[in-house]
Amino acid sequence: MAARLVPNVYPSLAGRTVVVTGGNTGIGAAICRAAGGQGCNVVIDFVGDDSPNARVIADVEKAGGRAIAVRADVTRVDDLQRLVDAAVDQFGRLDVWVNNAGVETRSSLLEATEAHYDLELGVNLKGAFFGAQVAAKRFIKQRSRGVIVNVSSVHEDWPMPGNAIYCCSKGGMRMLARNGAVELAGHGIRMVNVAPGAVRTPMNAATLDEPKLAEALEEAIPLGRVSSPDEIASVVLFAASDGASYLTAETITVDGGVSHESPGL
Repeated sequence: MAARLVPNVYPSLAGRTVVVTGGNTGIGAAICRAAGGQGCNVVIDFVGDDSPNARVIADVEKAGGRAIAVRADVTRVDDLQRLVDAAVDQFGRLDVWVNNAGVETRSSLLEATEAHYDLELGVNLKGAFFGAQVAAKRFIKQRSRGVIVNVSSVHEDWPMPGNAIYCCSKGGMRMLARNGAVELAGHGIRMVNVAPGAVRTPMNAATLDEPKLAEALEEAIPLGRVSSPDEIASVVLFAASDGASYLTAETITVDGGVSHESPGL
């Protein structure tokens, strides 16, 4: 499916400042582009390869937003705080924080190493937990009703044999949204998970680039196809918008029905 910009259907997001962790590739880049289409100011977090940054920034600006890229390792709290500071320094405030950065080693319980565990739990869960913390502290300081959106996975609730650490990390994100949202509700802060199923991203390239595996996956999805990153981005923006103002402590599953059909792929 060709990339597309989300139409400007969330007017409440115009002018708001959004931080997207893991924002220069995959679902993160789609979220940044879609936020640009809503007139947002976007802080694109990245670690490692900076070559996609110029293209994503150009796409955000072409769509009507503003953007900067900031190198920050989400496993380091000081780096997460640097993302907050960059948003405030460049755009004056922070309104939406998207915990999107994620990694996957596809390790089973018996095969997993301590290094695998530390990597996945560090990026997927520690990064989301402390990302939510630094964002929430900034919202409270601003006296504003901020939103935290966690890009989780169907595997926050659905086992995937052979991918034990990833499932544990996403299961932790499930409870982060529930517990964190209840704690923060009194400050007017919402926290919502968006849980994709199979998405056409670099993380899934090994499956999607193998015709037989890709065919088996698509056959297992009731809608008959893998999602595009843009389809996930549109749900993230809805969750962040005032259209979802009464939605918190919940997960929106966006999986084409796969978690209700397949035994796991």
